[in-house]
Amino acid sequence: MADIDVESVLKGKYPAKAHAERVVEYIRSKVPGATGVLYVEGRADKLLEDSDEPVPFRQRRAFMYLTGADLADCSLVYDVETAQSTIFIPPVDPESVVWSGLPPSPDQVLAQYDVDAVLPSTELNPMLVNLGSRSPKSTVFAIAERVADAVTFLEFSHKDFTVLGEAIDECRVIKDDYEIALIRKANQISGAAHRAVLEQVKKAKNEYELEGTFIGACMRQGAKKQAYPSIVASGRAAATLHYVDNDKPLAGKDLLLLDAGAEWTCYASDITRTFPISGRFTEKSRSIYEIVLQMQKDCIKMLKGGVSWEEVHLKAHKVAIDGLLSLGILKGDRKEILEARTSTAFLPHGLGHYLGMDTHDAGGHPNYADSDPMFRYLRVRKNLPAGSVITVEPGVYFCEFIIKPYLNDPKHSKFIDENVLNGYWDVGGVRIEDNLLITKDGSVNLTDAVKDPDEMERIILGS
Repeated sequence: MADIDVESVLKGKYPAKAHAERVVEYIRSKVPGATGVLYVEGRADKLLEDSDEPVPFRQRRAFMYLTGADLADCSLVYDVETAQSTIFIPPVDPESVVWSGLPPSPDQVLAQYDVDAVLPSTELNPMLVNLGSRSPKSTVFAIAERVADAVTFLEFSHKDFTVLGEAIDECRVIKDDYEIALIRKANQISGAAHRAVLEQVKKAKNEYELEGTFIGACMRQGAKKQAYPSIVASGRAAATLHYVDNDKPLAGKDLLLLDAGAEWTCYASDITRTFPISGRFTEKSRSIYEIVLQMQKDCIKMLKGGVSWEEVHLKAHKVAIDGLLSLGILKGDRKEILEARTSTAFLPHGLGHYLGMDTHDAGGHPNYADSDPMFRYLRVRKNLPAGSVITVEPGVYFCEFIIKPYLNDPKHSKFIDENVLNGYWDVGGVRIEDNLLITKDGSVNLTDAVKDPDEMERIILGS
């Protein structure tokens, strides 16, 4: 898998029917003997309010998972008994063709996607009537509030609007080779775009120039969509975890944190790099960068199928504590610091999250009501199965809004040397994020963006 031939894998079809079989297996683990049909709808085309411009299209995840089709206004019926899948597409609208051209034909859809039949949407309700009346045990499995008013399930004796969504979310956790290839492709594109930013940062005047550099580099490689809004944070703004302004001058600032990733055919990459705007780390920023890099290296070493993600997250905090003690920012006993949770002042977020069709992908079972601040924002609370893809994104941040309450709390302030801390506010924050495929005995890093500090300096300086 480390040497996956992305282009060869992607010449095949998205494995939609294999996904449907997996979903049915999950449903039957919850509803023994389940039979009937799976019904899902794709995203409908919509216009912006008070405008004739379209809302940017992003396919519904359930429909994408069971079809691989990035098409609007379509639906899928999967017959559990026969394992036959049928996509229903809108009939050709002559008036729409005048403006937008011809949509894919039924033969083209059938050839491109892993389905058994393609029919016009006018045939949807008649097919549902036929399938629903086939057996008194037939159940239609659909997702609540994602069924159009015009669709009828009257002939089905049983209707289940809960288990299908759950089944798809859980099945999405383990990726097959095709999905991994999509994520790897998105990473390859994004890695090249991150390098383009490194090559431009010393010449840039504003954060938005670098956002444009990144997006432009992705589009030149064929990736027209971003997996999420880019974070381009310079100086102290890097301490804001989901900074969105991306419009501040770069002059006089030390580091730039770039959290940006393209998507490829609805699958995401999610990469963060932090580097010196001038091309040279300062002594303080280099020391924090080295701590975060060590956090990531040590956490990645722990990865393999079945590992506790909570234990990996805990390891990140232990390495952070040791590093901050070595700099004198923290003081006291490392075990007591960990037990007091003082390190959450500097690493307030979870170590990472599942990655797939969503940047924060499904199936992680977070517990945001957890009373333990170390684990409250951890997006994955289960052991990692082989075949899952997860981000590993440790960070150390100097955010006054977060840290100052710790300085005012005797429980934590005894562990923080404020005089030393005051020399680090301008570092802002450092985060390093890669995308890891979990295997039975280890992991494969799908991210190839440069993160060696010496190499980043050479690229920025053009040397």
